[in-house]
Amino acid sequence: MNDRTSLPARLIARAVDGCQQIPYGLIAFLARFSIAAVFWKSGQTKVEGLAIDLVSGTFEPGLPRLAASTVPLFTEEYRVPLLPPELAAQLAAFAEHLFPVLILAGLATRFSALALLGMTLVIQLFVYPGAYPTHGIWAACLLLLIARGPGAFSLDRLIARRHGYDRHPGI
Repeated sequence: MNDRTSLPARLIARAVDGCQQIPYGLIAFLARFSIAAVFWKSGQTKVEGLAIDLVSGTFEPGLPRLAASTVPLFTEEYRVPLLPPELAAQLAAFAEHLFPVLILAGLATRFSALALLGMTLVIQLFVYPGAYPTHGIWAACLLLLIARGPGAFSLDRLIARRHGYDRHPGI
């Protein structure tokens, strides 16, 4: 900036420069944690025999099985097209546990985010079309992870470094 730049323009430029100093790894970790929590908590409502909530400190290990209310939920409310409710319930419960764990660890992050984005689109289009503000936030987090990767604090990053593929800082 030159000396003739106005004070408001200089202040705005400083603010923008300050915002650009936020490490992508921190942004990506927050996106990973947040989106993983959304899907994990949803998955936990579909199963019995396993209860884990890192935030509340709940840890009840066990063999998960579908809760009695899960198939009726897919039969009466969710009604996912092309899949029988029993299969849709099993797939959703499995996906809502597997992909959040992978995303939280930063392992196969882009693939896992893509899978959850697919689930989000199905939910938006066929289950809760009026919930587009919520699903838009989910999609934004997932697209960030797909496009830019899991960031520095991830297993993907460690694996990439080990194999000499560290060209992209987001990995």
